[in-house]
Amino acid sequence: MNLFDLRGKVAVITGGNGGIGLGMARGIASCGANIVVVGRNAEKAASALDSLRELGVEAVFVSADVTRKADCVAMIAQSVQALGRVDILVNNAGTSIRKMPEDYSEEEWHHVLDTNLTSAFLASQAAYPALKQAGGGKIINIGSMMSLFGAPYATPYASSKGGIVQMSRALATAWAKDNIQVNAVLPGWIDTDLTKRARQQVDGLHESVEKRTPFGRWGTPHDMAGVAAFLASPASDFVTGTAIPVDGGFSVAM
Repeated sequence: MNLFDLRGKVAVITGGNGGIGLGMARGIASCGANIVVVGRNAEKAASALDSLRELGVEAVFVSADVTRKADCVAMIAQSVQALGRVDILVNNAGTSIRKMPEDYSEEEWHHVLDTNLTSAFLASQAAYPALKQAGGGKIINIGSMMSLFGAPYATPYASSKGGIVQMSRALATAWAKDNIQVNAVLPGWIDTDLTKRARQQVDGLHESVEKRTPFGRWGTPHDMAGVAAFLASPASDFVTGTAIPVDGGFSVAM
């Protein structure tokens, strides 16, 4: 038995057209799963689809605003229509606005919470019937080091990512009866477009991350592929409600 065999399965990955999302998509595709890349930029998704198809799987793009319930429902329906089923959902869509807490507007607070946390709930809720119909499935929610630590410039982001961990635990207990495993992944400092902006906005961030991380480097999207393959595959069938750091040891270093 190949514990990492995902042939015939379908994974829906929000924000899967680049960065961590694409890294995880490639990890899941390498196990044989067909991939639905969800985003709002079809042009950006084109190169992501090409890179996934190079792995010998089907890959399609679905446009959706995952902060809207109707879009999430349509996203799952279109995925089933295109590829026949849904077995895996990766909730990766995210954003951040970096300010001191006293400077956020109400609109900025809601924008970050809705993009990072509400979207993950709405997508999970929309995917639940399809996962149940498939006889079970996997939901992988993307948290952050900010699920564990505080930072003065990340109040709404940290709140949303702490919420991801608790939501994952709650959904895990609710849907275990349906053979659905729900887990969170907590990426460390990964080199993506989002963190490039962080390095521009936070003085000394690049050097401090390298100094604290035992591996002495920033992570890459490829570093996220293995945990995605594990949590999407039968290898993790008795793993649920967890939050797994993938951070090069950042969270355990002094």
